[in-house]
Amino acid sequence: MNRHYYISDNLDDLEAVENELEANGINSEQIHVLSEHVADVEQHHLHEINSLMEQDVVHSGEIGAVIGLPLAALVLGGAYWLGWTESVAGWMPFIFLAVVIFGFCIWEGGFFGIQVPNAHFRSFKQVVEEGKHIFFVDVEPNQEPVLDGVIEHHPLLKIAGTGTAAPHWTVAWLHRWHQFKRTI
Repeated sequence: MNRHYYISDNLDDLEAVENELEANGINSEQIHVLSEHVADVEQHHLHEINSLMEQDVVHSGEIGAVIGLPLAALVLGGAYWLGWTESVAGWMPFIFLAVVIFGFCIWEGGFFGIQVPNAHFRSFKQVVEEGKHIFFVDVEPNQEPVLDGVIEHHPLLKIAGTGTAAPHWTVAWLHRWHQFKRTI
C-alpha cells in the first residue's frame, strides 16, 4: 500500500473528499486526518489518527527488537561457548534470559517511542502547528486512479508527498473489526 499526504486548512473540503473516497470504495480505515484541532475534526466526522499512530511506539519497538536480537543471540552463544549449557540446568535458563533480554529491548524501545512523535509525521510538525490539517490516505495500487480522480476535483488540497502505508493485512483487519463492532 502507498500513503498519500495532503495539506488543507478547510475541514469542510476534507469531509467532502473523505465522503467521495468512501463512496468510491476506499474504506474509512484507509483515511486519516492529523490536526491539532481534534474537536473540529471530530465535529466534521473525519477519521482522526489514534493516539498510537501519533507516537513512534511501533517504529521504536522495531528498533528495540533489532538491538535485542543480537543481545539474545550473544547470551545463547556465550553460554554455549563457555560450556555453561552442559550443566544440569542445560539450555533452559539461558533461553529464558535471552527471551527476557529480547522482550526488554522491545519494551524499552516502545517506551521511548511513546515520548516522541511518529517518524512519519515529524516533517509535518510545523504545518500542523500553523493550524493546518494533514489528510492522508493509504491505497492499494489498484485504488490509485480512484484517489487521483477524487483529489483533482478539490483544488484546495495541496499535495504533500507519499510514503509507506500500513500493511494491507492491518487495514483489512481493522475494517473487519469495525464491521463486527457495528453488528453488535
